[in-house]
Amino acid sequence: MEKLYYNGSIITMEDGANPEAVIVRDGLIAFTGSFAEARNMAESNAEAVNLNGQCLMPSFIDPHSHITTNGQISLWANLGSCESYDDIIRTLRQYAHEKKIGPEGAIVGLGYDHNFLKEGGQPDKRILDQVSTDIPILILHVSTHLACVNSKALEMSGITKDTPDPQGGVIGRLEDGKEPSGYLEETGMKLADEILAKGLRPDMMTAIYGMQKNYIENGITTVQDGSTKEDGWEVLKMASDLSKLKLDVVAYPLMPAGGIDLLHKNKNLYGTYRNHLKIGGYKLVLDGSPQGRSAWMSKPYLNGDPDYCGYPWMTDEQVEGFVRTAVTEKVQLLAHCNGDAASEQYLRAYERALKETGCTDDLRPVMIHCQTVRNDQLDRMAKLSMIASIFVGHVFYWGDVHVKNFGPARGNHVSPARDALDRGVRVNFHQDTPVTQPDMLHSIWCAVNRVSRTGAVIGEDQKISVYEALKAVTIDAAYEYFEEDSKGSIRVGKQADLVILEQSPLLVKPMDIRNIQVMETIKDGETIYRR
Repeated sequence: MEKLYYNGSIITMEDGANPEAVIVRDGLIAFTGSFAEARNMAESNAEAVNLNGQCLMPSFIDPHSHITTNGQISLWANLGSCESYDDIIRTLRQYAHEKKIGPEGAIVGLGYDHNFLKEGGQPDKRILDQVSTDIPILILHVSTHLACVNSKALEMSGITKDTPDPQGGVIGRLEDGKEPSGYLEETGMKLADEILAKGLRPDMMTAIYGMQKNYIENGITTVQDGSTKEDGWEVLKMASDLSKLKLDVVAYPLMPAGGIDLLHKNKNLYGTYRNHLKIGGYKLVLDGSPQGRSAWMSKPYLNGDPDYCGYPWMTDEQVEGFVRTAVTEKVQLLAHCNGDAASEQYLRAYERALKETGCTDDLRPVMIHCQTVRNDQLDRMAKLSMIASIFVGHVFYWGDVHVKNFGPARGNHVSPARDALDRGVRVNFHQDTPVTQPDMLHSIWCAVNRVSRTGAVIGEDQKISVYEALKAVTIDAAYEYFEEDSKGSIRVGKQADLVILEQSPLLVKPMDIRNIQVMETIKDGETIYRR
């Protein structure tokens, strides 16, 4: 049925357009303009939707997250509120009891953050063995770049004192420097994949519902699956084939994990949706987590080994090979870069690939996270038309930690949205869900206010306007997916992907933006969530 929206604040994200009313017809925007004109143009049976002063705007677009992982973790133990080792032990015991998990299964949890545990350390096997020594246990750090396992999991994974650290990862050791502690970092976590798989036996329909729920409730209608692997792709294909996807999902296969073959086998979905699913390009991960002190930096971290700079996931030669493949195939490439040394590796590889291939196509490469990218690197990104997809929530969640780890100059320059925009770099914002909740209004709040958990302002000079922040989660996020002509703004002919907010972010006090409620989420003209 046709709908006519009126009597509210309408943000079109089309510069200079301030309509009084919007008509949606057949899933598309059919009219924007005055209320009087809208009444004349609307069909006789059109539903008149009185906004009652609420705000109608384009729905939010997620430019980087992991929707399949989000579905999996909806069934895991939630450790996000744990403040001590005792909290973790108690939560895991309760989870195992409620789920009736025995030795044939595994206990899997997500969301602990050592930065905010009372003990200030990693809950390794000495802690997890207090939950069970018979059932394998694996818990993922909130960053998903670190993990801890118990003794049983170490045994099943074949990790011993003689197991060497893998390339791009670390196996934690006890005080003797030999016996594995159960702490695993970056690619070291792959050694425990069998344990993770044992804990991934959910009902698929429950997982498919769970992976979409919190996006929909936060007004998001286009979502990414970054770092897609074969198992995640099968879940997405099942959801698509069964017409269970309510959102548009854009997958980016992880190149070192069979991603090239995955894309080649599914070329019919590259760049084209089928039942709300398409492949957008390739993904690389070049380093780790700054709050986990595994991001690859050009200068050392503070408060530790004076020479420690983190480390890369891959050699320059490996990265250059993957980047050259993406450019040669003319496929968009997303690369996870938290540390400035990782950013440098990506930029050098991309510049070299363009020079060697002579490619001038509009490939829209993306640097994911951009936590410590330097201004000289932003200048080079602008020349490459490389998009900065910034995890701006770091300012709030770990801003204080970054200042501690990097010092005031580097710490206050995390998530440098202002400097990126001023250099002509296209910017969008993401939450890296399930690392943090897909709350775009919180990201807008972070970008505008730059306030940390303790109330400190992290980088006053990096604040941006509310309108610039709105662009980063609508039209400029659509640009990453080559969808700026069909999504991201309210314009005649575009998809009617909309969100109704309790209040307009442009009209409330900047510090109140994160308190605005999502009232309704609309996909292709149909309401898929109402508060």
